[in-house]
Amino acid sequence: MVKVLFGIHCHQPVDNFYEVVDDAINKAYKPFLETAKNYPDFKFSVHFSGWLLEYIKENDKNLFNLMQKMAEDGQIEFFSGGYYEPILASIPSDDRKHQIKKLNKFIKDNFGQTPKGLWLTERVWDSSIIQELVESEIEYVIVDDYHFLSTGFKKESLYGYYTTESNGYKINLFPIDKNLRYMIPFKPVERVMEYLNSISNYGLNPAGIIFDDGEKFGVWPKTYWWVYENGWLNRFLEILTSQQNIKPVLFSEYVKEEKPLGIAYLPITSYQEMGEWSLFAEDFQEFEHLKEFLINNSMEHYVEKFLKGNIWHNFLVKYPESNRIHKRVLDLSISGKSHKKSKVFLENLMKAQFNDVLWHGIFGGLYLPNLRNNAYKYIIKAEKELEKLAKSPKIQVKDYDFDGYEEVKVITENLIVIFDSKESGQLTELSLKDKEFNFQNTLTRRKEGYHQNLLNPKVSQTNEEGITTIHNAQQQIDPETVKNLLIYDWYTKNSFIDHITDDSFNLDNFYTCTFREYSDFANQPFNLEYVGEEIVFKRKGGIYKDTKYDTTITKTYKVDKNQIEAVIKIETDYKQELKYVCEFNFHFAHLPEHLKHPTYHGKADTFKIYDPYTQKTITFKLNKQADIFTYPINTVSQSEKDIDITNQGLTIGFAINFKE
Repeated sequence: MVKVLFGIHCHQPVDNFYEVVDDAINKAYKPFLETAKNYPDFKFSVHFSGWLLEYIKENDKNLFNLMQKMAEDGQIEFFSGGYYEPILASIPSDDRKHQIKKLNKFIKDNFGQTPKGLWLTERVWDSSIIQELVESEIEYVIVDDYHFLSTGFKKESLYGYYTTESNGYKINLFPIDKNLRYMIPFKPVERVMEYLNSISNYGLNPAGIIFDDGEKFGVWPKTYWWVYENGWLNRFLEILTSQQNIKPVLFSEYVKEEKPLGIAYLPITSYQEMGEWSLFAEDFQEFEHLKEFLINNSMEHYVEKFLKGNIWHNFLVKYPESNRIHKRVLDLSISGKSHKKSKVFLENLMKAQFNDVLWHGIFGGLYLPNLRNNAYKYIIKAEKELEKLAKSPKIQVKDYDFDGYEEVKVITENLIVIFDSKESGQLTELSLKDKEFNFQNTLTRRKEGYHQNLLNPKVSQTNEEGITTIHNAQQQIDPETVKNLLIYDWYTKNSFIDHITDDSFNLDNFYTCTFREYSDFANQPFNLEYVGEEIVFKRKGGIYKDTKYDTTITKTYKVDKNQIEAVIKIETDYKQELKYVCEFNFHFAHLPEHLKHPTYHGKADTFKIYDPYTQKTITFKLNKQADIFTYPINTVSQSEKDIDITNQGLTIGFAINFKE
């Protein structure tokens, strides 16, 4: 008999837009459960992240009551996980247990179950987490069949579960069947049942294992019509529960009734697509070409076995903005370790650990400014609480981002400011403590591996049956439109960026990042010379025009209350006319209308920007007049629904001729 282990994973990022959460509830979570309750023999598992459970309990009591009733009836098994959906392998050991035990408690208090299964966020497996899982009373974890296939297991040996261990701590691993993941709910029910029946050839009581996003049952493109209006889910459950040789069971029942298939040691990995997304853009394109070559030459079976992308943690290398968020949270956890008895501090810390903001694939992730805003909101909240508990010094020097270079963090009564020596002594955080908002929360315009496909879209093939998954969907956007929007920065969009250029510098080449750069100060390290009331960074570099002309830039910062005073000194052997441009990049929750287009503002020594969200005015005061340029930072990224053109901030450039 084939035993079907069916699960849905439902998650929304902390403080996601309420209209987005409501849409997911009404189009996916609620109709799925309401349909499933009509088939009591359909036993299945659910994982809801903690913040989403809180939201449903508060805002949709009927759905919450339905979940309680189905749990009481034994139809559903609740899986645990990190409460706010962190990548468990990316947070400290004690935080893993705090996160898991918090969700365990919520499930026990509200649904009467002590969860034994754990939904592994983005299926990012690392054996280093096993001890904390076991100590949190977890007995089995969901991973992908790819985890096994990539280390040499045969597909036909994966219709059950395996044990693994680390330092003597043992746990069970269930591999999700990728075939089922791509078929359900996209293929006709008959195709799914045909596949489930074929599993009977592999063992006495083999398991058909599917545990995937609840949003694919109504939120993903065309799925609401297909799953509910066209009746896919009703047909599937009707046929599934009427079979003699196929039986839906809970994971907990399967573990009690069936022995493991053996022992397995898995590599550090996630599902295959995640490994591809974490590659750098050029590597992604090469990976796609190689994969396509193997498939076209009848070697598809080698793809999952030998063709591997990168690990999830490479997102922290690929995106410096992601690494900053991750390391800010990590530092708060480490420096605040002795203060985690404070519920306020611990709660804000755990909320800041949500995973969605740290990566980007088929979903918006890091490219969504609201997610980054929410991450920094809880970072700032935790920072303020720690400041009370630990009486943090005003100025701290530390390698916060673990890149081998020191950063300087300055905390005033109004601001949290960070300067980075590796990033040219630039400003990398400008957080308002009262508004819990980081103006430096920008995102650099960078090349993504899928951009080439937007410029040269493949011919869409007709799907003869069912609907298309988001992994295979063709994005509908005009290549010429994309071409004009794909602009890439060769330096990170921080503030106090130093450019040395010439009279050819103008609004257009500033916006397109094609202006002439003659110096090495925009993206090279500065030495941290002095830290006191003043913070001094210096770089001995050069102006490169025919030959190298020794040039030194010294930046002296003074931070007080709600202002930053900067003195920038340039010493050079070059005696001809050039232009110095000081660039700033700031993020706004709602960019003012008059700044949504590239603009030359003329010459001035003062420039102001009013932000309606924080109700603050950013004022620039210069000791001499400068040509002032602004342009919006817009990125092109993919999402599960379409291509997103997203504003990530505003670039402001102050240009001054050397002789002025």
